Amino acid sequence: MNLDAVLNRIDADLQRSTDRLFELLRIPSISTDPEYAVQCETAANWLVDNLKSFGVEAEKRQTQGHPIVVGHIDGNGPHLLFYGHYDVQPVDPLNLWDRDPFLPEIQDTNKGKVIRGRGSSDDKGQLMTFVEACRAWKTEHGVLPCRITFFFEGEEESGSPSLVPFMKNNAKELKADLALICDTGMFESRVPTIVTMLRGLLGEELTITGPEIDLHSGMYGGIAINPIRVLTKILAKLHDHNGKVTIPNFYNGVPELPTNIRQQWQSLAFNHQKFLGDIGLSVPAGEQGHTPLETIWSRPTCEINGIWGGYIGDGFKTVLPSKAHAKVSFRLIGDQDPHEIRRNFRTMVEAALPEDCSVTFKEHGASKASITETSSPAFEAARNALTEEWGVSGTYSGCGGSIPIAGHFQHILQTTPMLIGFGKDDDKIHSPNEKYDLTSFHKGIRSWARILHALT
Repeated sequence: MNLDAVLNRIDADLQRSTDRLFELLRIPSISTDPEYAVQCETAANWLVDNLKSFGVEAEKRQTQGHPIVVGHIDGNGPHLLFYGHYDVQPVDPLNLWDRDPFLPEIQDTNKGKVIRGRGSSDDKGQLMTFVEACRAWKTEHGVLPCRITFFFEGEEESGSPSLVPFMKNNAKELKADLALICDTGMFESRVPTIVTMLRGLLGEELTITGPEIDLHSGMYGGIAINPIRVLTKILAKLHDHNGKVTIPNFYNGVPELPTNIRQQWQSLAFNHQKFLGDIGLSVPAGEQGHTPLETIWSRPTCEINGIWGGYIGDGFKTVLPSKAHAKVSFRLIGDQDPHEIRRNFRTMVEAALPEDCSVTFKEHGASKASITETSSPAFEAARNALTEEWGVSGTYSGCGGSIPIAGHFQHILQTTPMLIGFGKDDDKIHSPNEKYDLTSFHKGIRSWARILHALT
């Protein structure tokens, strides 16, 4: 089938593709807030109708939470599973948005035209690049070059509680030759990238309790134990002076980076001064002895995400608090076992408690790291297709973030994931004024068209 005809169709239909994306962006499908449950249902219905409009047999499947959309369409080549999510992050703080988050528009910036609105990059804009590529193929040739299953969930931004049970119950239907995920970005916003390494994620919340009630610090200060002081001492001991995590056996399962991967990453000439400078920093922090790019992509971390206790309102209150709280997250790599790390972390905290203090824990998810083997010819075919579209040599990369679905594809469906996305570093995902470059949307559609052609 003629690829050029499909690419020309994509170019000619860009305005209509953008209009369809805007329809989806106008739906405030915030999964984590129960008040938006109806809107999540609306977004799922919209996707079903959109897929049906170019011949996909699509339906909405109910779960214990928000619905999942599944669609199938026949084609001439291998069976591909494409995953995306239609839910979005909350928009707070609303006052920091320049416009209504759910009234998208194209804006001119000093870097070109952007699509402004919640979900434009994460993940509705990315999801629709693939859908529009499939639409162009079907419109131009009447058939797709691959057999495709579409798999869209509505709870990615709220922990995906329904995802694993659904995948296990429908594994036979969802299993494919290759799973495609479009929820990542380009290296330094310019190099098309296939992500092959994702860090896992473990979340822990702890509460240390001392006295039964808050106390007057003048009457009890010095003689009564202060849970905040206890908590901060424990947190301060999670790292040594070289930035290494001190939890016992934390580095079990952490592999050495292969020489060829290290060399490829070095060839990317990552500018960490600019990377940090863009957020007002200058000096790499954390574990010593590794390059900045290795630190982000291939080393585990322990980070304190929040800490609170006592009086934190306006003014001043001389209180000695009853409780102190913290949230700690761990990014994991290789074969690190999140459940073992959780046990060792809790044991370490409990051992550090003084008399008159107790601790309770609340877990916030646990997922292992994901590493994709790139020996399949499909990976080089896709990388070459990206190179042809962007005019810059495509690369394999790691990713500091965590996308658990990639591991689920491997472990539940025994299907290799391929992660390709067109987001940029300044897209402000999860933040006010989220955007997606119009070029990312347009060339993203063209990229998927090329990849579908290359995989046949």
